[in-house]
Amino acid sequence: MTTSPGLLAVIDMQHVFADPAGPWAAPRYAEAAAGVRRLLPAFENRTVFTRFVAPAHPTGAWRAYYERWPFALQPPDAELWRLTDEFAEQAEVVLDSPTFGKWTPELAALAAPHGRLVLAGVSTDCCVLSTALPAADAGIEVLVVADACAGADDDSHARALHLLDLYRPLIRVTTTELLSCGAP
Repeated sequence: MTTSPGLLAVIDMQHVFADPAGPWAAPRYAEAAAGVRRLLPAFENRTVFTRFVAPAHPTGAWRAYYERWPFALQPPDAELWRLTDEFAEQAEVVLDSPTFGKWTPELAALAAPHGRLVLAGVSTDCCVLSTALPAADAGIEVLVVADACAGADDDSHARALHLLDLYRPLIRVTTTELLSCGAP
C-alpha cells in the first residue's frame, strides 16, 4: 500500500442532492458535507470535485433513466447541478460526467501520480460505489471515508459501505478520524 495521502475526490456535492425537498436528496448530505470539510485541509492542492450532469441527448439505457427523471434533463449550468456554495468556492478542479461513475480518464490521470484515491461525497450507494470499483480495477488504492459520504438513505449507505469493504485490500472503508491519525 502507498504511504502517500493521495488525491481526494469529492463526489457530487451538488444542490440536486442537498435539497431535502428534491427527488434525489441524500438525507444525510449535511453530515457528509461536515466530513468533507474535515478532510479538505489535509488535501490542499490534491483535491478534485466532481459533478453529475445530464447529457444533452441521452442514449441507450440512459433514455429510460431520464424518462423516469425528466426534471434532471437540464444543461450543466443549471442550478441543480451546481456544487453547493461552500464547496463551489473551494473547488479549483471540477470534473463533470454524465455517468454515475466518476473514474474518467481525467480523474485517472490526476490520481495516478498519487497511487491512492480518497473518496467522499454522495451518494455512497451510487456514484461513490461506481467510482471506487473501476479505480480499484485500475490498480489505484481506494479509501472510502464513511463519515464523509451519504447514501440515498441510511440503509443503502450502510449496505454500500459493507459491499465496498468486501474488496479489501483494494478498497478500504475508513473515517475522517482515522485518516487524520494517519491510519487508513
